[in-house]
Amino acid sequence: MLRLLEENPEMSTRDLATDMGISNGAAYYCLNALVEKGCVKLGNFKRSEHKGRYAYVLTPSGIAERVGLTKRFLARKMAEYDVLKAEIEELQADVDGVDA
Repeated sequence: MLRLLEENPEMSTRDLATDMGISNGAAYYCLNALVEKGCVKLGNFKRSEHKGRYAYVLTPSGIAERVGLTKRFLARKMAEYDVLKAEIEELQADVDGVDA
């Protein structure tokens, strides 16, 4: 959600929900939690024909949170990759041993 909002602050909760594959209510709940946490602030989307629309802007702490989440995600995925790579090498060695 943080990445989507950073790239497109004028997204509606419905757009966020669709892009994330969650319900509109879940998107609204998460967005409110991010606002309460101080990661996102609400601003009027001035160029919109619908003056009730808002822009959801990441705060400096929101950007830091997104970076931290990305780092943790990458670390977790790299660890998974290392385990899979070792398993593939082990299976390859087993297969090569049978062919010999």
